Amino acid sequence: MSDFKGRHFSRDIILWAVRWYCKYGISYRELAEMLLERGVTVNHTTLYRWVQRYAPEVERRLRWCWKPGWSSSWQVDETYVRVSGIWMYLYRAITKEGHTVDFYLSRTRNQKAAKCFLGKALRSIEPHQHPKTINTDKDRSYTPALASLKKNKVCADNIVQRQVKYLNNPIESDHGKLKRLINPVRGFQSMKTAFATIRGFEVMRMFRKGQFAHWLYGRGPLAEVRLVEEMFTV
Repeated sequence: MSDFKGRHFSRDIILWAVRWYCKYGISYRELAEMLLERGVTVNHTTLYRWVQRYAPEVERRLRWCWKPGWSSSWQVDETYVRVSGIWMYLYRAITKEGHTVDFYLSRTRNQKAAKCFLGKALRSIEPHQHPKTINTDKDRSYTPALASLKKNKVCADNIVQRQVKYLNNPIESDHGKLKRLINPVRGFQSMKTAFATIRGFEVMRMFRKGQFAHWLYGRGPLAEVRLVEEMFTV
């Protein structure tokens, strides 16, 4: 069965809209105006439903392409995202080369959340691709979280945790570039909608960072379009 069965618009238009929203940091109303200029009349609430339905699906289907290979070190940090008027915590990890490893949205910032995120990131790749070192900030929750994961054999005992602030400067910069996409949203209404949208933002950031370079046929936006559409080809 087609993923777009019952929709009033074609697959190409829907994926086109979802890509634009997740890539350029615009509002749904602005996106509706841009589509109208190109002869496509669609309500901003419909665009919202498209993003909620297909942005996570784009990230899921491309996951086997964007997962980075081995890197000697990861940088782990969290940033803030407003959900229903309350600040939530977006845990993120990148490699030394700047490639995104994984991300996780949490209501809390504690040992349990740190363990869930690190466990998710480590389990998402093969054990032989685990880093030698993980650099974190001074948050005390990471040390017992990593110790627990080692005890449960999720990762090797020889992974070293470092807490050197300046080494996390690249991920702080990466947070800022992601927040430029998040800020036009002006807050999410629920954890579900927040994480669904952020999954779309993250995957489009990965295109900019070159994480799909090996899988693209050609260069530029058209190559990105082809790769996304291929993932939805029946």
